[in-house]
Amino acid sequence: MPEKILVIGSNSFSGASFIDHALRNGSEVVGVSRSPEAAAVFLPYRWHGREEEKRFRFHQLDLNRDLASIMELARDFRPEYVINFAAQSMVAESWHNPDHWMMTNVVSNVRLHDHLRKCDFLKKYVHVSTPEVYGTCEGLVRESTNYNPSTPYAVSRAAADMSLMSFFKAYDFPVVFTRAANVYGPGQQLYRIIPRAILFFLTGKKLPLHGGGHSVRSFIHIRDVADGTLRVARQASPGDIFHFSTSRNVSIRALVQLIAERMNVSFADHVEIVGERLGKDSAYLLDCTKAKKELGWEDRITLERGIEETIAWVKDNLEEIRKQPAEYIHKP
Repeated sequence: MPEKILVIGSNSFSGASFIDHALRNGSEVVGVSRSPEAAAVFLPYRWHGREEEKRFRFHQLDLNRDLASIMELARDFRPEYVINFAAQSMVAESWHNPDHWMMTNVVSNVRLHDHLRKCDFLKKYVHVSTPEVYGTCEGLVRESTNYNPSTPYAVSRAAADMSLMSFFKAYDFPVVFTRAANVYGPGQQLYRIIPRAILFFLTGKKLPLHGGGHSVRSFIHIRDVADGTLRVARQASPGDIFHFSTSRNVSIRALVQLIAERMNVSFADHVEIVGERLGKDSAYLLDCTKAKKELGWEDRITLERGIEETIAWVKDNLEEIRKQPAEYIHKP
């Protein structure tokens, strides 16, 4: 029998990409998201017309409003693994309605965890967290680094993480945490920097570059992260934290310059410098030695290859992509 996985936040970029990977690896998957299934262009598990899709079901349920229905679904499906991607995830926008971020990322998640801890069928709960909980750090960030969140978004994620660790210590709740560097790849929402730059360059718009693009990041392809996430579910010990990152660190400016070069457009003509975002961390560079040693995980897709894939995805689907929202739309 295939292993059963319940994915919460299945419409997210990371959630949809993980489902694609899990189906490829023989799992039976149920996806839950508060919105109807996204347009197929944003759902990698819908791109192939594969036999594997018969092992996937989707349910539109909102973690904030439909917890009873989510738990009824979980008790009926009895998944070995629950992977939670659901979160209010935009950093800058979290300043405008911080209570919305606290409700989804803390209150609703804690309610979910309090129900899941009583489920005897659950082998592992994988909580997809974020490096934002660390704030701005010097050097490589290890899993033991203290939290120092600097935005409402980061505070809300750190609070949920700390609550989960208390559940692990008090109840032996089988939680494992993942934190990935900036993920990207085909299927990503258009307000994220890589697909946004590609779309703007293709359509002749000027790309706003906040603060001149001097903050440093490590960008990792979503398929490498999906691989690591499934390994965590299958192999990791409860209470553990794992980082997924690459050893290549690049400023946002250098990243956009690379995209411009790959698309043969002028960086100067297609970019405008705008003010920095409030509370933006200058750098968080993750040490992923633990994932490599304990899970046998490796990042395999280079930034150049990943950017080429994403450019091809935008070009191949440009007609459909132009119909989709290019800006973030907040949902309480």
